[in-house]
Amino acid sequence: MVAHDSGKSVRPADAPKGLAQWLGVFGYARRAVQLVWATNRGLTVAIAGLTLVAGLLPPAIAAVGAFIVDAVVAGQPSADPWPALSWVGVELGLIIALAAVNRGQTVSQSLLRAELGHRVNEMILEKALTLDLAQFEDSAFYDKLTRARRQASSRPLSLVNRTFSLVQQGITLTSYAVLLWTFSPWAVAVLVVAGLPAFFVETRFSGEAFRLFKWRSPETRQQMYLETVLAREDHAKEVHLYGLGRTFLDRYSAIFKKVYAEDRSLTLRRGLWGFLVGLLSTLAFYGAYAWIAASAVYGVITLGAMTMYLLVFKQGQGAFSSALTTIGGMYEDNLYISLLYEYLEQAPPERPDGGAVLGPDPDDGLRFEDVSFTYPGAVEPALRGVSLHLRPGDKLALVGENGSGKTTLVKLMTRLYSPSQGRITLDGLDLQAWDEDALRGRIGVLFQDFVRYQLTVGENIGVGDVRALDARARQEAAAERALATPVIERLPEGLDTQLGRWFVGGQELSGGQWQKVALARLFMRSDADLLVLDEPTSAMDAEAEASLFEEFRARTEGRMAVVISHRFSTVRMADRILVLHRGEVVEKGDHDSLMAEGGRYARLFALQAAGYL
Repeated sequence: MVAHDSGKSVRPADAPKGLAQWLGVFGYARRAVQLVWATNRGLTVAIAGLTLVAGLLPPAIAAVGAFIVDAVVAGQPSADPWPALSWVGVELGLIIALAAVNRGQTVSQSLLRAELGHRVNEMILEKALTLDLAQFEDSAFYDKLTRARRQASSRPLSLVNRTFSLVQQGITLTSYAVLLWTFSPWAVAVLVVAGLPAFFVETRFSGEAFRLFKWRSPETRQQMYLETVLAREDHAKEVHLYGLGRTFLDRYSAIFKKVYAEDRSLTLRRGLWGFLVGLLSTLAFYGAYAWIAASAVYGVITLGAMTMYLLVFKQGQGAFSSALTTIGGMYEDNLYISLLYEYLEQAPPERPDGGAVLGPDPDDGLRFEDVSFTYPGAVEPALRGVSLHLRPGDKLALVGENGSGKTTLVKLMTRLYSPSQGRITLDGLDLQAWDEDALRGRIGVLFQDFVRYQLTVGENIGVGDVRALDARARQEAAAERALATPVIERLPEGLDTQLGRWFVGGQELSGGQWQKVALARLFMRSDADLLVLDEPTSAMDAEAEASLFEEFRARTEGRMAVVISHRFSTVRMADRILVLHRGEVVEKGDHDSLMAEGGRYARLFALQAAGYL
């Protein structure tokens, strides 16, 4: 996590330090293998088999090389080239086989990478579907999601590939060690000791790179947001009008410079230490080179054996160094995979176990009983002691300034949040006892910040009832009820017209036209008993608004409706009006009774009416 104090980030001390903790990081390797296995067993087996063969071929090629040299030396007195040529043919076959195996590994890994990347992204998105609204409104959640999506989708396959590579290198090293042992056990020891420094250096810097990656998640999200503001069509008007482009681009560059300074420091230190340990390995190799060459001069080994030992030591040194680097890479992959499972395994939201699909008293409608609610992390409650009763057929209007709790009340009645105190019932049954899908099917909501889907007009309407996403007749009927038909008829392809500017041929609508399309989405929920409109006509003209609400009252006969609006011409059509102020109901009644009281509602109404004089 990232803590903030006076605008300064504090680096977390969460990297494994002890040996037990360090080894514990590798626990994710088993889970990565299981994930890859579940994604495609055939490709996993193919990669494992090819890895085994690839590990055996290099030592065999080295041994055949020695046989070629010795056959050349032995054939010189008799001028018989065929034994040497035969071994050349064998080596050619092995080289071709190694090339085929390497190509097979590349192809298999490429196919598996695509499938695994898709599977991991599916897991991330499936987890997102199980989360509550409160988690989506939590910045720490977005840090986890950003980290998981940036790296974790590619790391499981990387870890499995490294695991297979380590097995391959282990097989190759074992074969090399057997060959070197015949020369001297000390040669094996030199091979091992010379490669250890590189391993420790790479592991340390891998851990440091991971800590930087995890620490800077907020900065990454800030950069992503600034990219969105500068490059999206729905932000372009204000960015150009207010001249925000250079300011935001400067902020974007400042974040990069901060991140780059840290990366530069790490890269330079990593490069310096990498050079020093590489120099050590080079000195070890040439020391062994001199030792083997001297042994050949003194007749201790044959010329062919010298060629083989030099090749084995050089390739063995490379294989051992690669094996240690692979282990360091596996350590790094495990660190990043831990981010994926940190996200996937975060505690599920505490949801009620209700499974009811019907309430005991359908005529009771919706009740709020002394309901209070405080947002997570907030000090002041958003709602305090709210009580109301909405019977079937009732039309309720909510009035109040921004931040008075109107939208919060809607979130509670749709069970996007649960009350901190009090309870809410539908048909005489606590909302917590309802089956979630059954409850949501009973309610239709049009929020003020409705989504403008980059889909066709028909699909934008059809998402109101996903079961009827392609039901053309229902879409046309819903559009007519929302007064959206004239808008749709002017579009080039009617309901099949692509909306938005993200895709080819997309058409953009005005704010009022979008509102009508979104309202048609609400009318798709023909089975809903409760319809909620949150500022549904803010972008419409007065004539369209009056027509719409006449249609709305007619279409919601016998159904409950809740309207949030700042336009009192709309509000006065409701059967009852609740006036909210700082989370509390301060007045309630119909338009005439509230005007007669001369309280807050009457003052607000008079102020708005004066604007039309």
